[in-house]
Amino acid sequence: MDNDDFSRPGPAPARGLFSLAEVEPAVIRELAARSVELYRDRHAHDRPLEGSVVGVLFTRTSTRTRTAFTVGAVRLGAVPVAYGPQDLQLNTGESVADTGRVLGRMLDLLVARTVGPLAELRELSREGGLPVVNAMATEEHPTQGVTDLATLHLVTGDPTGVSVLYMGEGNNTAVALAHALAAVPGARVTFSTPSGYGLPEEELAKASRRAAVTGATLEEVHDPAHLPDHVDVVYTTRWQTTGTAKPDPGWREAFRPFHVDAALLARWPQALFMHDLPAHRGDEVSGEVLDGARSVAWTQAAMKLTGAMAVLEWVSGQGTGPK
Repeated sequence: MDNDDFSRPGPAPARGLFSLAEVEPAVIRELAARSVELYRDRHAHDRPLEGSVVGVLFTRTSTRTRTAFTVGAVRLGAVPVAYGPQDLQLNTGESVADTGRVLGRMLDLLVARTVGPLAELRELSREGGLPVVNAMATEEHPTQGVTDLATLHLVTGDPTGVSVLYMGEGNNTAVALAHALAAVPGARVTFSTPSGYGLPEEELAKASRRAAVTGATLEEVHDPAHLPDHVDVVYTTRWQTTGTAKPDPGWREAFRPFHVDAALLARWPQALFMHDLPAHRGDEVSGEVLDGARSVAWTQAAMKLTGAMAVLEWVSGQGTGPK
């Protein structure tokens, strides 16, 4: 056996999916198209991850994303290994770097949602020398962005020129949506957010720079009276994002004008409704809208699986997905 088999692996460049801002626009669009292809036929692949082991690490709650990546890994031929919030020695003080070094010796790929910042996921990748998928960090939820763009692709036939109104907090889902739609030529996105709860300025500026190249348009308004005349899709998310808390005890009053109900949706009779779920009926959306005929939220949820499959193919470098 070579001495290298006993040596501690040295840091390698981080690789995987951390932020859609780091993915070329054409690749983002191809990931969405591949997600639609797999949604229409979940067997449209030759089990490209056969023989691989995929770690699925979730230290925060998850229904859709955790299930999607676990089932997606199985469908693509991999064996998933699941870790919950109390399962790793990170809880006893082991460093992220040491954890990455060990996981990299045993896994082929890691999907992770942790309580730490995005930098921790990059460190796991560097120290472990393996691809890591950001399954939601405080800063961004990139696989949700892929799913959202794929849903728009599915329901519109071609998202080019689509007009989206996002209502609510400028959270990690909103950041991913900004980066995803900035990659779509002619797309127009209005983020209607409460004052003090908008998208991080740096992320919005980054997405806007990309949009200027692709021909997309991003804007943010804080007064819900100033909304676009034409909208193809109204999108909202839960006001209280998973694992976060708001410092202002009266924050709900600031959010109430951003509630999506039938009266708001009636302003755009042809507009569809999207929600990344879970939903709190009566807070960000009425039950009438969420469960109504124009809601595609449940299709959007189902597409989490095929979005996960497309991302796994791409990150692993296998399959027929985008290169």
